[in-house]
Amino acid sequence: MKRFQKVYLEITNRCNLRCRFCPGTRREPRQLSEEEFCRILAKLRPYTNFLYFHLMGEPLCHRSLGRFLKLSQAFGFRVILTTNGTLLGRQREILLNAPALHKVNVSLHAFEANDLDIPFSEYLDGCFSFGKAAQGGPLVVYRLWNQGGADERNEEILSAMAKAFPKPWITERRGTRIADRVYLEYGEKFDWPDLSAEDGGGDLFCYGLRDQIGVLCDGTVVPCCLDHEGDIALGNLFQQSLEEILSSPRAQALYDGFSRREAVEPLCRRCGYARRFT
Repeated sequence: MKRFQKVYLEITNRCNLRCRFCPGTRREPRQLSEEEFCRILAKLRPYTNFLYFHLMGEPLCHRSLGRFLKLSQAFGFRVILTTNGTLLGRQREILLNAPALHKVNVSLHAFEANDLDIPFSEYLDGCFSFGKAAQGGPLVVYRLWNQGGADERNEEILSAMAKAFPKPWITERRGTRIADRVYLEYGEKFDWPDLSAEDGGGDLFCYGLRDQIGVLCDGTVVPCCLDHEGDIALGNLFQQSLEEILSSPRAQALYDGFSRREAVEPLCRRCGYARRFT
């Protein structure tokens, strides 16, 4: 049994879109080199089987994506990536021929805040074409995580989806199955943690440092996938082992705090997503 169910590894913090629901980052634009990627994989290998190429940034923007998928396979990892879908056509062959790729999450709600340089219908066609081609391969999950937000075009999306993946659709535990290994997943809009937000109080539980950690593209280890600025920097994998980082006083205090259902970090006290578990 590995210690973490998943590790979020940010291979780049650069993105080709600017979405309203995403806070972005003020960090210097950066992407992992192949040498840095291998150093991190070696240090993560004893701790998890699943790598999520996501935190900030669009992973399909990375010029070494294909190479990173091959290296992940060599190290024995399964990879999940989250994309806004605009580059699926460009990276299609790389993705569909990567044995390490377990799942692709496509954030269809990325349309909310972007004037795409292609018609919206063409964007959807590209996203759905990938899902149709992937059947029998990696899982494909189309996300509409905008319930209670800018969801006014969801019916248009669902109508186009039904043409690409004819009904009946089947409701399952993981979501709505619309084809073989292709799913639709709904989610409520939530507020990302931000130190400038109002303190929501310390009565809180989170799975950060329990089933997940995040690694930013400069090697900084953070407790979860929502620490987009590295505000809870626990250490750096380019200078330390992960065991040393997880044993640090700050990491231990955070973990022990959540064991008491108490958020000891100011950022955690301002996390709208973690409130779901309270």
